[in-house]
Amino acid sequence: MKKNQKLNRRDFIKLSSIASASLPFTLSGFPLFANDKPKDYNFSEDNENVLVLIQLQGGNDGLNTIFNLNQYDNLQAVRSNIIIPEKDLLTVDGATRFHPNMAGIKQVWNKEKLAIIQNVGYPNQNRSHFRSTDIWNSASDAEEYISSGWIGRFFNENHPQFPENYPNENETDPFAITIGRIISETCQGPVSNFSMALEDPDNPGTATVTSNGEVPENCYGDALQFVNDTISQTNAYADIIKKASSSGNNLSEKYTDSDLAEKLKNVAKLISGGLKTKVYIVQLGGFDTHDNQVLEGDKKTGRHGILLQELSDAIEAFQDDIELLGIDNKVIGMTYSEFGRRIRSNGGLGTDHGSAAPLFLFGSCANNTILGDAPEIDTQVGIKEGVQMQYDFRNIYSTILTDWLGATKQEATSILFDDFDALPIFKSGCSASLSTNNFGIQELEIDIYPNPTVNSINITFFGNNENVKITLYNAIGAVVKQITNKKFGTTQHAIQVDVQHLPKGNYFIHYQSKGISKTKKLLKY
Repeated sequence: MKKNQKLNRRDFIKLSSIASASLPFTLSGFPLFANDKPKDYNFSEDNENVLVLIQLQGGNDGLNTIFNLNQYDNLQAVRSNIIIPEKDLLTVDGATRFHPNMAGIKQVWNKEKLAIIQNVGYPNQNRSHFRSTDIWNSASDAEEYISSGWIGRFFNENHPQFPENYPNENETDPFAITIGRIISETCQGPVSNFSMALEDPDNPGTATVTSNGEVPENCYGDALQFVNDTISQTNAYADIIKKASSSGNNLSEKYTDSDLAEKLKNVAKLISGGLKTKVYIVQLGGFDTHDNQVLEGDKKTGRHGILLQELSDAIEAFQDDIELLGIDNKVIGMTYSEFGRRIRSNGGLGTDHGSAAPLFLFGSCANNTILGDAPEIDTQVGIKEGVQMQYDFRNIYSTILTDWLGATKQEATSILFDDFDALPIFKSGCSASLSTNNFGIQELEIDIYPNPTVNSINITFFGNNENVKITLYNAIGAVVKQITNKKFGTTQHAIQVDVQHLPKGNYFIHYQSKGISKTKKLLKY
């Protein structure tokens, strides 16, 4: 490295193995990571909204989380060894049911503070844990490799100098906090991560700089200065966090002693204590349920049921707490997982990696609705088939950016690398930009025939004077053909598609236009 050349993240990682013997630093509650410097960010004074992300690590089985009675018999036919008896399910509405261990989330629904978004995923679903998690964290296309996260780019959009000279008298608080040992990649900016890891807000700890003498002008000196700067900044944030924790409170008596409940309890305490951190991230692992998802003698129990109980109880307690604390109107929580599970169960009382899954948005400003259709279950479903995507997860991200975090539509498009329509997931009057105030779920008149087919299909639909994107997917969520992607007028339209070259099996037609997103199944003989 040349003299006076700026040390970047990769350089520091390379040097850390050399310098580690001479850099004896530890920080209780604040693991220090080799991250360089992103940009400066100011939150608008009139937007105090907070986002809490709950990552369900491993791939949550949406079909064992939310049930639809109209599809129950078919689901039972392909999941006979793991399906929960209908009589044990919790009633949500006329046809929708919850897993019996989700009484806590059901209470949030009953209080009209829960949005359920069905069939959330992305085109060309990748079923690798690591790669699919990268895609969700970065908000990239499945074929692109982006090292930054969507929240990190949001902060970076408006803040050119962080972390140099931070915190300061105007910006005193961390931008994002991961409750745990490892910072979240959702907050990775183009150069550095905006998140810091925190285990115990009551005892954040401090560290001592490695050297108070003159720092040499070489690679070792660059690494040393970087560590010293990071420690100084972290110590300053530790004081702010400890003060907020001592000033904060928890009023709910519903918290259990689970790990997730403790994490969310800390989040509520810090927010109520006046910490101005904008984004909190917590994780709940164990959702990779290839085996023993249920216990053979009692389908309500097993690994997945235990996890859903922990998730549900923790969300209910957290929502109860922030309401009692009077901060519920500025806090929204969202669950996400890297993928769902396959439709067919396996022989080990479990399920394998799949495609789309439901997502929960909770809070007093969440629009209490079920957005999307119940997954269509076919008794002839293939062994590898997963739930097909209806909503791209980036539509949800875009809505959160504009309607909750206060980004402009142009900024959201830049952050997500494309223009994604907003969805009606917030109550009117709660959101920052109100981009979905006039949103109306339009009835989609679309027909596909003949179905089943051998040689070709006809797709007929009415346009809405907006861009219409129609895509053909195979059973595992890969794009087979882009049928159309252009603007259509408000008359009826017909498109003929040649499918005679396709192998026999199940396919899906996905229709997307402003305010409309639908998936229809196609059987090719």
